[in-house]
Amino acid sequence: EDGSDIVELEEAYAQTLSDFGLPVGLTAKMGRAFWTLGYLNEHHGHADDFADRPLPYRVFLNKSFNDDGIEISYVLPTDLYTEVGVGTFRGDDFPLGGGDGEIFRQWSSFARVGGDIGANQSWRLGGYILDGNPTGGRTSNEDAVTFIGDTDLYVADLRYTWAPGGNPHTEEVILQGEYFRRDESGTYEDTGSSTGAVTFDDSSTGWYAQAVYKFNQQWRIGGRYSGLSAPSVPSGLSGSTLDADGHDPKTYA
Repeated sequence: EDGSDIVELEEAYAQTLSDFGLPVGLTAKMGRAFWTLGYLNEHHGHADDFADRPLPYRVFLNKSFNDDGIEISYVLPTDLYTEVGVGTFRGDDFPLGGGDGEIFRQWSSFARVGGDIGANQSWRLGGYILDGNPTGGRTSNEDAVTFIGDTDLYVADLRYTWAPGGNPHTEEVILQGEYFRRDESGTYEDTGSSTGAVTFDDSSTGWYAQAVYKFNQQWRIGGRYSGLSAPSVPSGLSGSTLDADGHDPKTYA
């Protein structure tokens, strides 16, 4: 990364099993993990259908969110698959970072439902919130930009799968998409300019949609489109590294 070799601990956690003594459907997880946030985040990047993460994951999560923390989830005893959960985290990983010695400065909550359509189809829909307060300053753009304030990230995901022949291991159609919205209120400062801290209160959004067809156990083909909608930039940051200059990026894979 940036010409240097870096060793990073991605996951190291403990998780309760079904015979731990908790009520049926209740699970606790603590340590460092890819936490429940949208569909892709809790999966390692090597399991993705594409070589890179879609734009919203790269911008809002720096590819993935795996801070230190605790998460509790509960699968309700209902005919329709229903799961709810909450978590609290140290706040040292992006999109917070810049911790000032405090712990558990970030929290999350989620709910998702899903089920089967006949014998060969399934679906799942989820909604997620990640809230935090980077009081020590979140840095980005190669440490040139610092944000201090409140940041709320909202995510919704939808996934549909269909196994035409009845066996998803040999043939499967997957339709998947996620929508992100980040609301921020605080101050941004570009260390490369002389404007100082500039007040910011706005939202940015991003999304992706993809379709993948697995036609053999070892082969699949797919397409993905992702895009971002940049917020309005205050006049004090015009021309800085935060100024999108009216450009909303899009990618095709």
